[in-house]
Amino acid sequence: MANTVKVSPTADAEYYRTLSRESGFSPLLVLDCERLRQQYRSLVAALPGVDMYYAIKSLPNMDVLHTLAAEGAGFDIATSAEAEMLAQVAVSPRHTIHTHPIKRPRDIIDALRYGCTTFVVDNPEEIAKFEPYRQRVSLLLRVSFRSPSALVDLSRKFGCAPQEVDTLLDEAARLGIHVKGLSFHVGSQSLDSSQQVKAIDTCNALIRARHARGLPPLSVLDIGGGFPASYGQGEVDIEAYCEPIRAALDRLPEFVNVLAEPGRFLSAPSMTGVATVMGRALRDGRWWYYFDDGVYGSYSGQLFDHTHYPLEVFSDSAERFPSVLSGPTCDSIDVIAEDLELPELQIGDLLVGHSMGAYTAASATDFNGFPRARVVLVNQHMDEALTG
Repeated sequence: MANTVKVSPTADAEYYRTLSRESGFSPLLVLDCERLRQQYRSLVAALPGVDMYYAIKSLPNMDVLHTLAAEGAGFDIATSAEAEMLAQVAVSPRHTIHTHPIKRPRDIIDALRYGCTTFVVDNPEEIAKFEPYRQRVSLLLRVSFRSPSALVDLSRKFGCAPQEVDTLLDEAARLGIHVKGLSFHVGSQSLDSSQQVKAIDTCNALIRARHARGLPPLSVLDIGGGFPASYGQGEVDIEAYCEPIRAALDRLPEFVNVLAEPGRFLSAPSMTGVATVMGRALRDGRWWYYFDDGVYGSYSGQLFDHTHYPLEVFSDSAERFPSVLSGPTCDSIDVIAEDLELPELQIGDLLVGHSMGAYTAASATDFNGFPRARVVLVNQHMDEALTG
């Protein structure tokens, strides 16, 4: 997968130039709160009856949290730092779950102090950590389902095998710890929902078998995240993607409450990157353009998230030249895209990256002393644009 680059008329850059000028800063990440609301509402409509818990790790931004809290979202936290962020948002801790399967003792204490009482586990050692808190917590047991089509295979690192579920549930019962349900995450950015359907059906069988034996019911199923975002291959039809998932959920017993942990689908389309050419050089017949953002900054997702973003440059020229788009640091790995045919760009010209909300600002660094992109808000209250 490689970056796609669109060449647009120079006049189309004025919107982004205005944002840069008004903020007095480059690079920028433009957060469109209305697009975030639209993404959330479309997923809720596609999965009616499923409680949504936003995966904070995809874009840990206070304005994102406030916007989604106003929409009625719950929140998926994985660290003490994320709990500290949520403490500043008007959301009940009862609408949070702690989904990191492996936790430090401090993570458990901090989450309980905040008010989160639902935790995900996937092995006997992790279950045992909750024995001192067995009167205060409920657990979800994470089951592993590998997905060959997922861009990021999270079940490689976390989750127990389906055949281990009964043994782990028995261990929790021996320790007096309540396990209220199962969870899974089939991986990220698969355009095929068949693995989610398979995981739901397998969990359905486990839930029904336990219920038939007269054992305490598993009343929660957390179907994780992984709902795909569009990265220039056309808009994702979330209604069509979720149709088989809805059918599988309809086969669950009526007493099962379903949760989901959307991250990328909500955050990715909601943010746009804006970088500026800070230098250029003609090397071996190719124009090298050096931008003030790169793979150590907002484009970090190209390394850590295996994602390449739809790019846009602005020119009125029809001529094209071999080109390389580079980041600002002194490291040779800091290249955004190469082997491109682009019009000649000048110092001060812009590069716009689309769908740059997920795992961009979240994993950006200050390497080499270059500052991270500043976040600019638009449509915060539907009819106004603010910066922050």
